[in-house]
Amino acid sequence: MGKKQQNSDTDAYLYDGSKPFALADVSTRIDPLYDSKKDYRKQLKAIVSEIDELQALMNAQNRYGLLLVFQAMDAAGKDGTIRRLLTGVNPAGVQVYSFKKPSEEELDHGYLWRVIQRMPERGRIGVFNRSYYEEVLVVRVHPEILTRYQRLPKELTGDTDAVFESRFEQIRNFESYATSNGIRVVKFFLNVSHEEQGKRLLARLEDPAKHWKFSFADVDEREYWNDYMNAFEDCINATASAEAPWAVIPADDKLNMRLLVAKIVLQHLKQMKLSTPPASERLSQEMDDIIGRIKQQSV
Repeated sequence: MGKKQQNSDTDAYLYDGSKPFALADVSTRIDPLYDSKKDYRKQLKAIVSEIDELQALMNAQNRYGLLLVFQAMDAAGKDGTIRRLLTGVNPAGVQVYSFKKPSEEELDHGYLWRVIQRMPERGRIGVFNRSYYEEVLVVRVHPEILTRYQRLPKELTGDTDAVFESRFEQIRNFESYATSNGIRVVKFFLNVSHEEQGKRLLARLEDPAKHWKFSFADVDEREYWNDYMNAFEDCINATASAEAPWAVIPADDKLNMRLLVAKIVLQHLKQMKLSTPPASERLSQEMDDIIGRIKQQSV
């Protein structure tokens, strides 16, 4: 479970690379941030309402964008968190993309090729449900993917440690590039415990309505739990930065998790200092004349 974290201080869950990160130092569960489910819904609705208002300003200003990256073990709650975070935000201002197994076309390009095409436009919130980080998580746990499926030259894959160190650097550079072009990047690791994940997988099996969510691969990958935890820890240490921080969210309580994610998204939107752009010079100069014309057209 790790050490107990502060409940309401969102900075306690953010890692910017200024100090080492260790999974042993963080918990998968904290005390509730809500008094009841009604209170949870009230809090979340208020936060999402603010996110919606700030997204509208971001759209009007058309200078910045926000990319939210979600990574986690299966059944940690990515889909539900994304759905509840964005319910109430103008759909026109949001782009959500789920990265799955690369297609044949995607495998014929570098791994960032498909990602670049899905980056959010200025004025929008982009959400990646899984992302380019699969290349240093799943592929790190199963390095045979490099040679068996990714079609890389053999001379480039002989030293797998070097491959992943290179990919960490490429990811840091990619996120720096995004930031320098006005797209802020915030990455979320939904930190669910092995025990809680098992309970959720069993719940899917016990409820016929949830059988569609079950994947045999989820059970297979549980065998590699420790390898994945090591990969996540190394990944966060290698790619956390002030401009693209990681938020490590206790995920055993889904309601807490959603509140924390929403608060951190709101925090980063507020840091952008968004505002309504001023009227054009022509509009300012001709305001009275334009008002008169519109009134005359209405007669």
